[in-house]
Amino acid sequence: MAVGSPLVMDPNSICRKTKRLAGKQAELCQTQPEIVNEVAKGAKLGVRECQYQFRFRRWNCTSQNKYFGKILQQDIRETAFVYAITAAGVTHAVTQACSMGELLQCGCEATRSRGPPPHLASIGPTEGVKWEWGGCGDDVEFGYEKSKQFMDARRRKGKSDIRTLIDLHNNEAGRLAVKNYMRTECKCHGLSGSCTLRTCWKKMPHFREVGDRLLERFNGASKVMGGNDGKTLIPVGQNIKPPDKQDLIYSAESPDFCLPNRKTGSLGTRGRMCNSTALDVSGCDLLCCERGYRDETVVLEENCLCRFHWCCVVQCKKCLVRKELSLCH
Repeated sequence: MAVGSPLVMDPNSICRKTKRLAGKQAELCQTQPEIVNEVAKGAKLGVRECQYQFRFRRWNCTSQNKYFGKILQQDIRETAFVYAITAAGVTHAVTQACSMGELLQCGCEATRSRGPPPHLASIGPTEGVKWEWGGCGDDVEFGYEKSKQFMDARRRKGKSDIRTLIDLHNNEAGRLAVKNYMRTECKCHGLSGSCTLRTCWKKMPHFREVGDRLLERFNGASKVMGGNDGKTLIPVGQNIKPPDKQDLIYSAESPDFCLPNRKTGSLGTRGRMCNSTALDVSGCDLLCCERGYRDETVVLEENCLCRFHWCCVVQCKKCLVRKELSLCH
């Protein structure tokens, strides 16, 4: 498993393995532990987003180490998503730390050599609106490089080259889900609310947007097999276009995740909450694997009758609320 596996993404465990790390990584552990700290935060951000995106699915991105580790040892779609969302999380967290001034090695993006944003390029001087790059743009290139350095760590000897190619491809797809979707934000300056000068900068997409985009890629993931040379990946099936850099890829079919299975990392779906009226993956028929479900009434404590008090406190009462839940047999 790659040193950059999401399972071991905390600074201490990354840097404890410095003997197995490539030279650059070992050097970062010793000389720039604050970057390693952001890498760890990014990995956790990725796993949290995975749990959100898969909350209604049979496999819900559980982070129980024993089971999560088993998932990562397979070349299935779910593994592809985990690697992609984690690489994206690392890119996002490191870039964010640069913009917030939390790292000495980076800061705001340098924008001098860049052309105008597309929506301003067509505005001529006759319109009387000038613009310039300014503010604090996100230096996504720095975050991208650090994510690449940590997530693309070479595997230990004896591992399949095809497996490595698949993981490296999915890591890159995750990073590109951040890097390729930067948005331009602008602010107007001028007297009495006029817009005689517009200052613009580049910002990363919100991480939920990154997760949504990668879930779409998960749903349309491409199955591949290794070429005879051991260095290329070939799409499986006739007339299938080769996956592009932003697609997720896998080489083995996923288990159904219906029953607990230590070998595959499945916890099963018994006791999981389902939606008795939904027809999608969150519906009781699919989530409970047609084993049926039971309705249960629970009493929960929730905030209610909230009031805003000047200034600036919101005070709520606690109410007991009765809810009907559907749980898988």
